[in-house]
Amino acid sequence: MVCYSCGQKTHVTNSRQLSRGNKVWRRRECISCKIIFTSIELIEYKDIILVINSSNSIHKFSRDKLFLSILSSMTHRKHSIDDAASITDTIISKLVKNGAISPIKTSYIKENALISLNRFDKVAATYYSAH
Repeated sequence: MVCYSCGQKTHVTNSRQLSRGNKVWRRRECISCKIIFTSIELIEYKDIILVINSSNSIHKFSRDKLFLSILSSMTHRKHSIDDAASITDTIISKLVKNGAISPIKTSYIKENALISLNRFDKVAATYYSAH
C-alpha cells in the first residue's frame, strides 16, 4: 500500500483480525515521510462466492445487495446504517465459517439473514421476511 500523504511505499507495523473475521486491521508507517495510519482490509467475496437465484441464474455475490436488503428492514432503528453493516458482516462471516460452497442459493442466504435478524431485532426480521 502507498502512503496517502506522499505516495511512497509503506510497511505494516501491527496487524489484527477484527472480531467479525472478515476484516483485517493494519497499522502502517510510510517508509519516506514516517506518517503512521490505519487501514482496514476486506475480502472481496464477489470474486469467490457465486449465488444462484430462484430462476437458477448464477451471479457474483454482492455485499451491497445484502446490505441494502438488511438496511431496508431496519429503517425504524436510530443507527440503522451501522446496525445493518454489522448484521451484514455477521451474515457473511457465518456463510464463510459454515463452509457454504459456492454457488450458494439465495434462499440459504435469506435463511441465514433471518436467523441473525431474529437474534438482533425481531421487528427487523419481520420486515425482512415480508419482502
